[in-house]
Amino acid sequence: MVLHLENVSMRRGETWILKDINWKIEKGQNWILFGLNGAGKTSLLNLLNAYTFPTNGKVSVLGMEFGKTYLAERLRKQIGFVSSAIQEKFRPDDNAFEVVLSGAFASIGLYETPTDEIRQKAITLLENLGCIEYANRNYETLSHGEKQRVLIARALMADPALLILDEPTNGLDFIAREQLLESIEDIMKTPDAPAIIYVTHHVEEILPLFNKTLLLKAGQVFASGDTSEMISSEQLSRFFELPVSVIWNNNRPLLSKVQMVEK
Repeated sequence: MVLHLENVSMRRGETWILKDINWKIEKGQNWILFGLNGAGKTSLLNLLNAYTFPTNGKVSVLGMEFGKTYLAERLRKQIGFVSSAIQEKFRPDDNAFEVVLSGAFASIGLYETPTDEIRQKAITLLENLGCIEYANRNYETLSHGEKQRVLIARALMADPALLILDEPTNGLDFIAREQLLESIEDIMKTPDAPAIIYVTHHVEEILPLFNKTLLLKAGQVFASGDTSEMISSEQLSRFFELPVSVIWNNNRPLLSKVQMVEK
């Protein structure tokens, strides 16, 4: 079991941010976490990374049960986390290679001396993700898409059992988005690939290998199950509370609002 959440709720002040979340991810599954802005996606990710803890319920991630032992640092070393929040934490003078190397130590910035083996692994990941050509450039000078590739390479340095990609294509144009999605698909096809949670509110980003989807709405699980059933006209019309149409083309979904014809 990659993760298991049982009746998980989280309160901030008098407001319930998450309510009665039940979610299981088994080895071999790759999940889409789909929800609109304000649905609670960030709160749920912070919970999975042990940055916050539930008010009620039971959380187990990678076999570690919250509350049974101090697990934050040990857990985060087994989770590769890519988000815009992490992107903003690196120093201006860190180059891309140093950012990737820091992933071996689960640190923001490089404070330890990497071995030759670690350096070679970083080079291989940079090559595989198509970013070796800008390895020596300062991280802050990279485009958004280049930064995302570097962060994914960093996340893979520690051979994580779980990789969380939090809206990784935000701000990318069509070509850059598709190139990044292609790299993610390549990762998913490797024999030792981690389980992946891909967070988005754009259905057109959903790749064929994401076989499961959780729909999150107002801090609660609206529905979860096979992606083909979750990302459907009927299900998403209920989710959005307006009529929409989902068309699958080349095993990728396209979403549009149904135009009502006036009589």
